[in-house]
Amino acid sequence: MGGIVTANAARRRIPPVTHLCVSISVEAPDEIHVALADARRAVEHGADMVEWRVDALAECEDALRHVRTLVRESPVPCIVTIRGAREGGEWRGDETDRVSFLEALCTASGEVAPTYIDFELADLQRSANVRQKLELCVEHPGQVRTVGTRLILSAHDFEGRPAALLRQWTAMAEADACAVAKVAWRARSVRDNIEAFELLATRVKPAVVLCMGEPGLMSRVLAPKFGAFLTFAHAGSDSDAQRAAANAAGTAPGQVSVQDMVNLYGFRSIDSATRVFGVIGWPVSHSRSPHVHNEWFRAAGRNAVLLPMPIPPEYEHFKATVAELLAFAPLDFRGACVTIPHKEHLVRFVTEQGGYVEALAARIGAANTLYLNAAGALHCANTDAPAAVDALTYGMGIERAALRGKRIAVLGAGGVARAVAVGLADEGAQVVVFNRNEDRARRMCAQLQEAAAQARNAAGGLGNSDAVAGSIIAGRTAELGSGGFHAFVNCTPVGMQGGSDPQGNPLAGDVHLDDSVTVMDTVYAPLETPLLVYARSCGARTVDGWVMFTKQAERQFRLWHTD
Repeated sequence: MGGIVTANAARRRIPPVTHLCVSISVEAPDEIHVALADARRAVEHGADMVEWRVDALAECEDALRHVRTLVRESPVPCIVTIRGAREGGEWRGDETDRVSFLEALCTASGEVAPTYIDFELADLQRSANVRQKLELCVEHPGQVRTVGTRLILSAHDFEGRPAALLRQWTAMAEADACAVAKVAWRARSVRDNIEAFELLATRVKPAVVLCMGEPGLMSRVLAPKFGAFLTFAHAGSDSDAQRAAANAAGTAPGQVSVQDMVNLYGFRSIDSATRVFGVIGWPVSHSRSPHVHNEWFRAAGRNAVLLPMPIPPEYEHFKATVAELLAFAPLDFRGACVTIPHKEHLVRFVTEQGGYVEALAARIGAANTLYLNAAGALHCANTDAPAAVDALTYGMGIERAALRGKRIAVLGAGGVARAVAVGLADEGAQVVVFNRNEDRARRMCAQLQEAAAQARNAAGGLGNSDAVAGSIIAGRTAELGSGGFHAFVNCTPVGMQGGSDPQGNPLAGDVHLDDSVTVMDTVYAPLETPLLVYARSCGARTVDGWVMFTKQAERQFRLWHTD
């Protein structure tokens, strides 16, 4: 029999859920075999739709035959996109030629047609001729031809939120030929995701709203929670290292791999009731918190997901973003791991919001855990301090009580350093704080000493005497190599992957290390930091950052799930 063969049967098999669409760019005919293999692998990992990005391929010789091969052999229903250069694509030809190509692809007798085509709203509005030709090749209420392909009408802005966003959204809603409305813009802040979710709530037809770039990850992963028609991912690789590199690529900024969407973020388990947690920092892409906590969520049967949330270092950014996340009830934001440089900001924020700062966090002046208790009240806690004590005593091979009288050098004067110093001093250690900015180290120590005195006074000068048995003083950087330290603890981001000095070593070469000394790094990405490599070469005992990280994460998990 003649006629057009569509993917209707395949479409009927698609479950009524948010689709996970792998987007694959094919630039030349010799890439087709690899592209199809990538698609099949992505489907094995959990994708249920493929977008063929054929911007460049469509301008090759015999292009129609090549694109038909992709459509015919696609392992799942597919979208064909020839993205114009004005919206981030590579097609630079005539718009009439582009639409004629799509018409031939969708309406040829005896050929398998794509399930969807994606076309830009701006180009549709720019030319009545383009609009008329496009409407001839897609399914819509006034269609007189037998066609099965449906239209995704889209708009993209790679600079930021488009000024005409609401007008674009309305135009898509009113276009009879538009089966799926899609808008995407580059997120300037995590807060952009909230507007994306609010926009989805107003949809009158299937819709996709995505925020591009690292801050927009939430819009991609939480698409099922807010009823999006689909979300995009890239094919990735079977190699973890290659997949990590590929996460910076994809066909749009911020796409992650299908494997990470399914295995790391639990995409197939996300629904409207999923609770949302974050890891907040700047930078935050290096964090292993999503890997650890999402695995624990699944093991405990919790309907929850933890996502990276990059927030710039200024307090006003932190305050505005966290306040909006908490205020947007449909998100069900329940807490966060808070890392550099926001640990002190967290205490300030919770105090200003009238929440409860736990006693240890108040004394330290920094917290790493934001949570809501069973009644929904805002709390913050510091799980770094007890975790640091556990990690260092583990590395030194001693009990907590044996820390009394030990001289320990703490490097840094930020939130981590404050927690480590207090935790060790509470066990009786003699802590000396070193920082490149010596004035900052002195201010930090003075603040911690004052907080300790206030704690003693609050206890009547008698209670909790062991908790202030040690001391915290500031040292001069020139004295770091003077000897006499039982341990060194790095609390700076020096040596951190993704930081400003990933190859750095915070200990000067004239610091004497041997097997009587323990060196601990709070940096855990990478595990083998330049500091630890150097310390081990000198014969010192070493403790990597993973030990402290997992111990503080266990405490965070318990705080989040007291119910």
